[in-house]
Amino acid sequence: MILEEITNFLRKVPPFQFLDDATLKSVAGGLSMEFYPKDTVILKQGGPPSDSLRIIKKGSVKIVMTSENGDDVVMDYRGEADNFGFLSMIGKERGKTTVVAVDDTICYTLKQDKVLKLIESSPAFTEYFMSYLSRYVDKTYQEMQRKSLFYGSSDRFLFTTPVGNIAHEVVTVGEETTIREAAQVMVGKRISSLIVVDKRGVPAGIITDMDLREKVVARGRSVLDPVKSIMTISLIRVDARDSCFEAVLKMLKYNIHHMLVIDDGSLKGIMTNHDLMLLQGTSPLSFANDIENQQSIEGLVSASAKVNSIIGLLLKEGAKASSITKVITEINDRLVRKALEFAEKEYGRPPVPYCWIIFGSEGRREQTFKTDQDNAIIYADPTTREEEEEVARYFPGFASYVRDNLIKVGFPLCPADYMASNPLWCQPLRVWRKYFSSWISEPTAEAVLKSLIFFDARPVYGKYGLFDALRNSFGTIWEREGVFLCHMANAIVKNTPPIGFFKSFVVEKSGEHKDQFNLKVKGLTPLIDAVRLFALEKNVRDTSTLGRIAALKDRHAVVREYASELEHSFEFIMLLRIQHQFEQISEGMRPDNFVNPNRLSNLEKKTIREAFHLVSEMQNLIVERCKPFIV
Repeated sequence: MILEEITNFLRKVPPFQFLDDATLKSVAGGLSMEFYPKDTVILKQGGPPSDSLRIIKKGSVKIVMTSENGDDVVMDYRGEADNFGFLSMIGKERGKTTVVAVDDTICYTLKQDKVLKLIESSPAFTEYFMSYLSRYVDKTYQEMQRKSLFYGSSDRFLFTTPVGNIAHEVVTVGEETTIREAAQVMVGKRISSLIVVDKRGVPAGIITDMDLREKVVARGRSVLDPVKSIMTISLIRVDARDSCFEAVLKMLKYNIHHMLVIDDGSLKGIMTNHDLMLLQGTSPLSFANDIENQQSIEGLVSASAKVNSIIGLLLKEGAKASSITKVITEINDRLVRKALEFAEKEYGRPPVPYCWIIFGSEGRREQTFKTDQDNAIIYADPTTREEEEEVARYFPGFASYVRDNLIKVGFPLCPADYMASNPLWCQPLRVWRKYFSSWISEPTAEAVLKSLIFFDARPVYGKYGLFDALRNSFGTIWEREGVFLCHMANAIVKNTPPIGFFKSFVVEKSGEHKDQFNLKVKGLTPLIDAVRLFALEKNVRDTSTLGRIAALKDRHAVVREYASELEHSFEFIMLLRIQHQFEQISEGMRPDNFVNPNRLSNLEKKTIREAFHLVSEMQNLIVERCKPFIV
């Protein structure tokens, strides 16, 4: 039973998952188990090399490097199913890093002689370590030695450090504490916030130094009032085990500066935006604040020019593709909102409420480097002739002004002119409803194409209720016109992934991109289209591909079965695309989506073949479900 348990565990762990059953069982029988209490030093920098490969069964470790001036830098955290000690063991050199148990940790250990036998007998096993781990760790070490901005003595790893490591002790006061008493506590403790707890000791709100300025001093409120009268009730929380990157996302999303840190359901501490802005001007938070502080388009141009460095930082940190796109989306959303604020100052208050919507990769929150402008305006239905005339005068110039400024900021024009400056896409709510009604009831090829674009829309500025009102009408329309989704299916299954018989790659035969395939059009788009179709079937409102998959796990039979594979395939293809484009930009080239499969490692080839095969399987299932309508 124990051997079977170990074997089943290894089947889910790379690179052991690549081994055949007989080899896997042999490996499982040769493993030992070791227990390391919290804070145990397992391997020490400058100490003897590792004698084993260690695979974490339970717990976690941190990998630390001590620089020449004595500063300790946390290089990485590894948890369940991760491994460590390979390079030290193979190189037979003194340890380059120190490995410390963060929690009580249990590891399986595989001795050096057994690892060497696997390297000799299993190409996939060898490929995993040689082409990925060694490249990553050695590159990281070299970067630190050069004292690059990522490993400076005062830096912290924003994207690998758990929030719990930088959380401060929480200072609390009761709800009936007076404002004066609370202010005195803050001054005495030299802190910028206090957590307000109820009679049971449960956090009920938070007060900050900003609350004291804006709600007390500026309004002349009595300092004898209880703190509950000025506290902010909505408390955003983050788990102590989450990376600081997750905290960054929440702070960006909710526009807050303080967050509670929770550990196993209990209050562990508090963290502030200051704690997260330690990458010397390269953190997303500092970029976001830089954008918010700009007072002109010229200032936005300067701020937006730094975005590519964020992508480089995230790639070097080993972030997932979805993590990278989330940060870039948050920053780009701010650029767009700021451009709209400037337009309103220039043109004055709009005659009717409006909502600025975006679609395409922007709408799905899957932007990488700057993408084309894909936007539109929904404005409230004018109620009088005077309002109609004012609208006709206001929005054309307004939309063109925004378009031109977004070009300056780095968002190119949409070649197909899907922009608010096109009168077709700047319309009142009633016209937008007619658009969708006609597209769905008369699903021509052009109508389906427009639907594919606009069903990824989301609001970023203005009166969101206008978009919600439009979105609410989608479901009722296609419930009435059920055949629409099958027409959409007919359109999307024609774009097949670039893989042929025997899983060979289908590449361009001639031209500029000879021997390459389009990773976006032929790899990502079919997967995105299939997931969108499933989401529309169940009226899921999330627009991101991963968000749709998560929402469909318990609602859609196909997604329930393939959810994990779909998520992993999307992450891998997207990350490969980002890495490819970043390398091109670093070399001064214009980024594209064309990849030569011969330049991929064996492991990358294997992984992307499996991803393309999964997409083909999704398309086959769609064909089976909509057979009468598939041409």
